[in-house]
Amino acid sequence: MYTERRYGYWMTIHWSRKGLYFGAITGLVAVVLYEVACLKWMAVPWQPVALIGTALAFYLGFKNNASYDRLWEARKIWGAILNGSRSFGAAVLGFVGNLHATNKKDEAELRDIRRSLVFRHLAWVTCLRYQLRTPRTWEHTDELLHNIYPQVKTPEFTTKLEEELLKYISKEEIAALEGKSNRATQLLAKQSLELHRLREAGLLDDFRHTELQKYISAMYDEQGKSERIKNFPFPRQYASIPLLLIKITSILVPFALLDEFEKLGPNLVWLTVPFSAIVTWVFILMEMIGDYSENPFEGTYNDVPISAISRTIEIDLKEMIGETDIPPAMQPIEGMLM
Repeated sequence: MYTERRYGYWMTIHWSRKGLYFGAITGLVAVVLYEVACLKWMAVPWQPVALIGTALAFYLGFKNNASYDRLWEARKIWGAILNGSRSFGAAVLGFVGNLHATNKKDEAELRDIRRSLVFRHLAWVTCLRYQLRTPRTWEHTDELLHNIYPQVKTPEFTTKLEEELLKYISKEEIAALEGKSNRATQLLAKQSLELHRLREAGLLDDFRHTELQKYISAMYDEQGKSERIKNFPFPRQYASIPLLLIKITSILVPFALLDEFEKLGPNLVWLTVPFSAIVTWVFILMEMIGDYSENPFEGTYNDVPISAISRTIEIDLKEMIGETDIPPAMQPIEGMLM
């Protein structure tokens, strides 16, 4: 997520520069054919091209609205995960105790049990964000690794999942996750079994066990919603057709501008080149905004900052249980909050 007041002009142009290049090249070709090769018949009326451009603008507006809906839903999902995590941590502190226990635990043992539950939850958050950062074929993987300006990579691209999980759960528990297709799901299942074990030991009564299990179910819901966005791409027909229409319109625009600029005076027909570049750039920029909003978990500048939200969850829960090794909140790097 980009956190500065606005994108810089050079940053925006650098990101979408291919649109400028394409428009300038098509404009230059049109002027050379019209002015140098004297193929005057290649000029086309402006009105049909304007109609196509209007239809394209409506299409792009629909695509961008749908893309923004996916982005905003993803942000709401992770807001729910943040709030649910805090509630789960508070419930663990308040519910786990000796009230109905046959074999009473001392305070240090109770603290270790609560810590284990909280840390397993943090391991689940970690697994989920790693799964959501795993590239899909329809995402901007190449651009993320080689072409984002400035160059910033999220932690999931630089640190192995196993190294992160060691901060929260044992090597044995990590080994039990090996070969599982969905590690986050298995961690929630493990958490549920642990709550059942605590109920059997009398450290949770039936009501409190049920309430804690509701938080597990809620996390399953939010995980499923995240996976729905991650694993179901924006429909390809809506993602592909606008780009095709933009290219067709961009080729027609300079030929529609030729007569208009020639009417203004001799040699002004060459103004077709910069104006064609600008018109094409505007359309391609609009398409790119929607395109980069479709996949809110891939780790680019326009995504939901799930790494930073995960860190906030870790800070809040560790402070609840009295841990001392509290990590700092994530800060933007070159304007990007990851």
